[in-house]
Amino acid sequence: MEELKGIIFDTIYRNEENGYTVALLETDTNVVTITGNFPSDLTSETVLIYGKTIKHQKYGEQFQVEAYSILLPTELNQIENYLASGLIKGIGESIAKKIVEKFGEDTFKIIQKYPERLTEVEGIGDIKSKAISDSFIDQLDIKEIMMYLQNHNISPTYAVKIYKYYGNDTIKIINENPYRLSEDIFGIGFKLADKIASSMGVEKQSVFRIHSGIKYLLIESAAKGHSYVPKKILVNLAINLLGTTSNLIELQIREMALQDKIRIENFNSNECIYYIPYHNAEVNVCNKLVALSTYEFEVCDKDISLIVNDVQSKNNFELSPTQNIAVKEAIKNGVTVITGGPGTGKTTIIETIINVFENLNNKVLLCAPTGRAAKRMSESTQRESKTIHRMLEYAYGENDNNLSFNKNEESPLNANVIIVDEVSMIDIILMNNLLKAITTGSRLILVGDIDQLPSVGAGNVLKDIIASKAITTIKLDKIFRQAEGSSIIENAHRINNGEMPICNEKDSDFFFMRKTNNKEIANLIVDLYTERLPVKYKIDPIKDIQVLSPMKKGDVGVIEINNLLQEVINPPSKLKCQKSMGKIIFRVGDKVMQVKNNYQIPWTIKVDDSADIEGEGIYNGDIGYIIFIDENNQELIVEYDDNKEALYTFSQLDELILAYAATVHKSQGSEFPIVIIPMTWAPEVLLSRNLLYTAITRAKNLVVLVGQEKYVEKMVNNDKIDYRYSALDIRLRNIKEFYNW
Repeated sequence: MEELKGIIFDTIYRNEENGYTVALLETDTNVVTITGNFPSDLTSETVLIYGKTIKHQKYGEQFQVEAYSILLPTELNQIENYLASGLIKGIGESIAKKIVEKFGEDTFKIIQKYPERLTEVEGIGDIKSKAISDSFIDQLDIKEIMMYLQNHNISPTYAVKIYKYYGNDTIKIINENPYRLSEDIFGIGFKLADKIASSMGVEKQSVFRIHSGIKYLLIESAAKGHSYVPKKILVNLAINLLGTTSNLIELQIREMALQDKIRIENFNSNECIYYIPYHNAEVNVCNKLVALSTYEFEVCDKDISLIVNDVQSKNNFELSPTQNIAVKEAIKNGVTVITGGPGTGKTTIIETIINVFENLNNKVLLCAPTGRAAKRMSESTQRESKTIHRMLEYAYGENDNNLSFNKNEESPLNANVIIVDEVSMIDIILMNNLLKAITTGSRLILVGDIDQLPSVGAGNVLKDIIASKAITTIKLDKIFRQAEGSSIIENAHRINNGEMPICNEKDSDFFFMRKTNNKEIANLIVDLYTERLPVKYKIDPIKDIQVLSPMKKGDVGVIEINNLLQEVINPPSKLKCQKSMGKIIFRVGDKVMQVKNNYQIPWTIKVDDSADIEGEGIYNGDIGYIIFIDENNQELIVEYDDNKEALYTFSQLDELILAYAATVHKSQGSEFPIVIIPMTWAPEVLLSRNLLYTAITRAKNLVVLVGQEKYVEKMVNNDKIDYRYSALDIRLRNIKEFYNW
């Protein structure tokens, strides 16, 4: 095996997905073209590489790298280039030059062991010297860990994710349990973790391996919305995954149940397997709903009527008969569900309930699952509304995998009434945490649209509660006069009833534009977004228009539409900084979306020159705009609603995506002035009635469908909803029947 030593001074080509790189290596004697797979871009690194020289038919002589190690540079100019490369946070070209001029060959020793001496360099204070030293040491740790991951054939993309999650404990954690990768690292499946485990000597029939496989399948099923998995289905999935016998799998299922790692229950003569957190959540939600709903309040029907009539009189409006019933039931019961589509008066009911209880000097709390839904609730009620996480005072440790809240059974919410909007978005785990913090004797009012897409997480909370018929539920189906003029609302109800929407009428707010192929559809969407709609309605397209697509991939999927719109509406410019993250280019001015809950991202609201409001936490689905990119400090700032400026390090950019276009699922709980929706082929599960219904009900002022009528018809006619394995409805129904309440 040949050996070369030198500096990688230029990267000619790099594939971020698999790390395949073509680069130029400068040795003491010449420049060599090298090829190989590297976990990260090694430009400016000094390396010792091992491999062989090959002759490529097209590109000539190349050195094919089979293994390598990264060395710290020793020449002064190399040290300066290394420091100025951007690898070390807080150092640019001018600072790098000053540091090397001051410390020479001892530069790395000073940075690593005596960082306080960096303050001897003009422009470096105590805080900056510590940041430079910490960043340098992190780079050393990263190099060792990256080499370890490389030896286990882990791709560069995943290697970075693994290090970001486990940090300096990466090697220790993987040696102890390689299967944790499939649980903790998004995108790493059991098969890759299993491959790593095999290379570490874990046997195929190992009990440890089978337990890990079963646990993985249950967690994966929960990510698809299931609270449990029928045993027969789980066994078949495990056979395919593990390549072992059903007898051995069934034996280990029983063993895991005895060890209290899973729970087995029987529904309709079928054994059903729960991963413990989801079983506990479902049982607790059932029990707490029963406790809240069976509490008897000392208030008579006559008093309730007087209270409601008084509120109507004071506020000069009149409730419809159904709205009147909904308000009275909310006063009478511990738990009340109010469900209905757009324009059916849910907001009026919420406002009336708030007025009633405030007149009775009761404390009312308002909340919703997402930041945008909470903001909409605040705007409609003129009162503070928080995300459920914020209301429960989320507390985090080193990572946010395990939810922890300061508000719970021991420290409950201080409120007489809790009103929750957009309940269809709440999964069983979040519902459990919410109910833990509500004391018996408080009223809980759940408001939502049962026909929207279900929660992203496990469970079918709203539908199960309604289906159980154990909790008082008021269904609103009348469209009120103020909403009757909206074709959006009328068409939402038509679609929900299996009827085609009415489009293109005069003075309508609902249009269909026919195009026959995906390229034409994409081009028209770009034209509508960038030219036609902004000119006609005199709007800011970035803030007022949202493209919603069923799919991420494809010619009219979210990824491609985002790229097309970015190229037109926010093209490259020497005046705008940008930063690449994989295949995404982030540029100052871009519209972006946060794609996971991160409770630790710091944000600031600038009040005036002397005071700022500071906080932490940006949530899945929040949309903002990039206002600043700092290459030197490897940071990016996004401005969200309410002038909230959030600071991201470059290592956190995988939490952001471009958001000129978004999936319908990601839009839940949000509202946009104008929505454009492509109508084209997609997998049948995405061409569904409730997905189209959810998409068009995100629009406030205008909907434009672009594509082919046959796909609109397919979605309207497809009322199949993916079945979710959950048993909250069965549990509630059984308790109701047993106690006959």
